[in-house]
Amino acid sequence: MHDFGYHRPASAADAAGLLAGKNEAKIVAGGMTLIPTLKQRLAQPSDLIDLGGIAELKGIKVESGGITIGAMTTHADVERSTDVRKTIPALAVLASGIGDPLVRNRGTMGGSVANSDPAADYPAAVLGLGATVRTNKREIKADDFFKGMFETALQDGEIITAIHFPKPEKAGYSKFANPASRYAIVGVFVARTSGGIRVAVTGAGPCAYRSKELEGALSANFTPDAVKAVKLSADGLNSDLHATAEYRAHLISVMASRAVAAAS
Repeated sequence: MHDFGYHRPASAADAAGLLAGKNEAKIVAGGMTLIPTLKQRLAQPSDLIDLGGIAELKGIKVESGGITIGAMTTHADVERSTDVRKTIPALAVLASGIGDPLVRNRGTMGGSVANSDPAADYPAAVLGLGATVRTNKREIKADDFFKGMFETALQDGEIITAIHFPKPEKAGYSKFANPASRYAIVGVFVARTSGGIRVAVTGAGPCAYRSKELEGALSANFTPDAVKAVKLSADGLNSDLHATAEYRAHLISVMASRAVAAAS
C-alpha cells in the first residue's frame, strides 16, 4: 500500500468537511472493494475517511410507507432485521445472498450502492423498488442514480446517508450467482408497486438497469410464464469468462420468472 492519512470523523458533516478539504481523499465504508484495491496498489488516495464511527449513518426505520436504511448498515443487519423481513421480505432475501458471512458483516448498503459495481445486488433493489437515495446534500431518485460501470450521480463531496425503500405490493429477487464470489452473473428484482411494475437487472450490463420488455410483459400478466416467453437481445450485455452476453440474456428471463414466483 501507499502512504495515506487516516481520519475517523464522528458525524456526516465532519466527513463531508474532510472530503472537501483533502486532495484525492477516498471514503471507506465496509472496505470490501477499496481495501483490496489499495493492497493491489490500484488506488493511491491521499487520505482515507472512515465512516465507521458515525452513528447517524446506521440503523433501520419503518417510516413514510416503507423502510429507511442508514448507509453504514451492514448486509447482515438488513438480512436479520425483523422490520425489513416484515415490510419488504425480498430485500432481506437479497441481503442474505451477498458474499459470505465476513462480507455480510463488514459490507454496507451505502458502500455497495455508491460503488455501482455491475454485479452487485443492492442496485437491483434500489431500482426495482423505486428507492430514494439520500445524501448530505439532496435526495436522488433511483432512476436517476446509476450512470454506468462504477459511476453514479453522486457529485464531489457528496456522501450517501440513507436509502428509503417504499413498501411494494409484491416483490421478489432471484440471481444466478458466481459460485466463488456470490456476485450476480445475473440478478433480477421484480416489484409490483403503486406506480406499476418495475423490473431491475444487475450483473448483465455495465450497471443495474430496468427492463422495459419484462415490465411490459408483467404489466399484462404478473406470472412467471409471462416473462419466460420474452426473448431479450444480447446487445450491450456483458460477456466474460463467466458467461457470454447471449447466455446472460437467457438468464435474465429465467431469473425474472423465478423472482415473480418468489414474489407471488
